[in-house]
Amino acid sequence: MTEQEIVAYWSQAGTPLGRARLRWRAARKRWLWAFTLALAHALKRLFDILVSFCALLALAPLFAVTALAIRLESDGPVFFGQGRVGYRGRPFKMWKFRSMVPNADKLKDQLLAQNQMQGGVTFKMKDDPRITRVGKFIRKYSIDELPQFWNVFRGDMSVVGPRPPVPREVALYTPEDRQRLLAQPGLTCFWQVGGRSDIDFAGQVRLDVAYIQSSSVWVDFKLLFLTIPAVLLGKGAM
Repeated sequence: MTEQEIVAYWSQAGTPLGRARLRWRAARKRWLWAFTLALAHALKRLFDILVSFCALLALAPLFAVTALAIRLESDGPVFFGQGRVGYRGRPFKMWKFRSMVPNADKLKDQLLAQNQMQGGVTFKMKDDPRITRVGKFIRKYSIDELPQFWNVFRGDMSVVGPRPPVPREVALYTPEDRQRLLAQPGLTCFWQVGGRSDIDFAGQVRLDVAYIQSSSVWVDFKLLFLTIPAVLLGKGAM
């Protein structure tokens, strides 16, 4: 503000009518900002519903083939539902195609000492003995993640957003790490297209926070287009 604008502002604040006008301006700006945010969220939700519905229809044949391959290789359910932490700490069940042996969670406790993810918060292990042969293929090309379009359709997740962590990871979060929970979790994000498992946990947090701070329709479209070559090349997949 210039000096003249500052003088004009305080001169208005010195009268009842002036104070009423200033209060109205402030309220109008708050309402406009709230409306803009609500509209952006509504458009993003509409986009998520349309994309997830179309994806579920288009991918139905691939879902059938993947389900058959999983059942032919090993006994157990085709889908794997895992508890995850969503927006502002809300728990939900995230769905995947099962890529591991049925008792994978019990075996994980025996493998924690071999965690290859720096920082020790998330668990990643190359040549994980729990992964089946079909599981290795569908993980490499992210086919195991496709059932999460159902989570997007339900509203648990968004197409673009930070990947949802498991409760065990969240329990180890620092205050800075918890910033990842300030956005709706998604199917793809900055670190998914930039290296996936090759990026350490601290790098994942930085990229997720950068997305939250710069989130826009343009950024979402850009990430969607970058996700396609990242998946096809299997970059950073475990």
